Amino acid sequence: MAKFNGVNHLALVTGDMNATIRFWRDLLGMRLVAGLGAPGYRHYFFELSDTDLVAFFEWPGVEPLAEKAHGSPVRGPFGFDHVSFGVESEDDLWALKDRIAAAGLWVSEVIDHGFIHSVYSYDPNGVPIEFSHSVEGVDVRRTPAMKDVRPVEYAEEGPEPVRGKWPEVGEPTPKKERVVYPGAGSELYHFLKQKSERKG
Repeated sequence: MAKFNGVNHLALVTGDMNATIRFWRDLLGMRLVAGLGAPGYRHYFFELSDTDLVAFFEWPGVEPLAEKAHGSPVRGPFGFDHVSFGVESEDDLWALKDRIAAAGLWVSEVIDHGFIHSVYSYDPNGVPIEFSHSVEGVDVRRTPAMKDVRPVEYAEEGPEPVRGKWPEVGEPTPKKERVVYPGAGSELYHFLKQKSERKG
């Protein structure tokens, strides 16, 4: 199986990239590391960690989401509730809470979830966000816990991937046949490559 190393990027949507930059870069402190654009859209990337990015598409006519309490059930088509960003320390969690409050934006109290402490807020696009710090000595990654009183059938199979539930790959693509096609963003790489070659 593939070994994952994080969320390469989470792609969200905005109708106002300037307000998005002010919040994610200037209030939260995430570096703006890439920006792509063409008539009708932009795609900007903010650095969350050494391996993780948060990205936004800016599309004309997009309006902020209606604020919904994090985790409250809904009906009908729906695919996203909120995103939680981990912070290094409890001090970082409180610093974010104070910074968001000082900006005049709504932010929750610090909530104890047993394995994490969290604060909740919304970005200018109505995106529900959570900031979490792992409780010292508790790590559900190392010691998974299932406390659902009526877990779904497949959850009862345990935390590890179960083999044989999907078809195995019969013929992996040979290295000599692997082709990577250019897409949005390749122009950024080629620009940086050309700039580096000019310096050299």
